[in-house]
Amino acid sequence: MQIQRFAIEGPVLIQPKVHGDDRGYFFEAFRADLFEREVDPGVAFVQDNQSLSRQVGTVRGLHFQLEPRAQAKLVRVLRGAILDVAVDIRPASPTFGQHVAATLSADNQAQLYVPAGFAHGFCTLEADTEVFYKTSDFYSPDHDRGLAWNDPALGIAWPVSEADATLSDRDRRHPALADLAIG
Repeated sequence: MQIQRFAIEGPVLIQPKVHGDDRGYFFEAFRADLFEREVDPGVAFVQDNQSLSRQVGTVRGLHFQLEPRAQAKLVRVLRGAILDVAVDIRPASPTFGQHVAATLSADNQAQLYVPAGFAHGFCTLEADTEVFYKTSDFYSPDHDRGLAWNDPALGIAWPVSEADATLSDRDRRHPALADLAIG
């Protein structure tokens, strides 16, 4: 696998080695030993999640869980494509409020590792997009929080306008970064 690090410490773009022939392709989507050695030692994934977004321009996020139930995520696309975004919300971080973004698709098989301490969200680039992700802790409604996806302070270049985005009512009500209660 190829590892691409960003200017913000923590998130990692992972490109698995794909073996293809006239039958199709094969790749190792996850190997714990390589992940621990190359990406983030000590992270153990305990839950797998999958979502289907029917419309182009569906935004999910930006989501995170508070300590002590903060989650790291390993995100990939099974069908379709997304712009995947991770925002640094670690209060003491020199890159607090900054983000990384990557296009993940069924065609490129890329994966984004989002460590704990980051809000995560994505926007679908194709209809009927299926996203699969592993988490390092179980879902906890008491620790579940969100950050406004369209907060201008984040500077995220989403591929959809606010008027055309499809969001849940919950995701429309998340606070801006300046109003975020993390502690």
